[in-house]
Amino acid sequence: MNNVNNLKDQLKEVLLKKSVITGREFKLASGRTSNFYVDARVTTLDPEGAYLCGKIFLQMLKDFNVDAVGGYSIGADPIVSSIAVFSYMEGIPIPAFIIRKEEKTHGTGKIIEGNFPENGRVAIFDDVVTSGGSILRGAAQVEKQGGNVAVVMAIIDREEGGRDKIEGAGYPFLSIFTKKDLM
Repeated sequence: MNNVNNLKDQLKEVLLKKSVITGREFKLASGRTSNFYVDARVTTLDPEGAYLCGKIFLQMLKDFNVDAVGGYSIGADPIVSSIAVFSYMEGIPIPAFIIRKEEKTHGTGKIIEGNFPENGRVAIFDDVVTSGGSILRGAAQVEKQGGNVAVVMAIIDREEGGRDKIEGAGYPFLSIFTKKDLM
C-alpha cells in the first residue's frame, strides 16, 4: 500500500503542475461554472501521468475481477490504454474499449469500439466526475450492449454530486483524488 501512496503523491504533483487551473471561471461539461478546472488529459497524455494512472488504477481494480476496462472517448482513452498495457506487463491482461459519444454512421455502426466483452464484467473510467451524467450514460450504453458494470472509477471526484448519482444508480465508485485533495 505504501507504494500506491507514493504513486498517488507523484500523480498529485503532476496534476497540480500540469492540469489544475484556478483563478478564473470555466464552463464545465455538466453546464456548471467553476473557478477550479482540471484539464486531466494533459496529465493522462503525459508519459509520467499515464504511467502513474495505469499503475494506480490497476491496483484499485484488483478487488473487482473485471474482463475489460473502458469509458467515454476522449477522457477515458489514455486511461484505459495505460491500464491495458500495465495489466499485460503484470501478466493479468485486461483489454480496453472506448464508448463513442454517438453511434458511427458508417462501417460497423458501433457505439462501443475495441475489446468489449459481451456479458462481461467491466470497469468504466473517466478523468473527472462532476455531476455523473456522462459516466451514467456510458454505463447505460455498456448495459445496452450486454455488459455488466462492476465499478466506476475516476482520477478526480469534483465532489459536486456525481458520486451520489453513480452510487445511487447501483455502481460502486472510486476516485484517486477528490477536489479537496487538490485544493
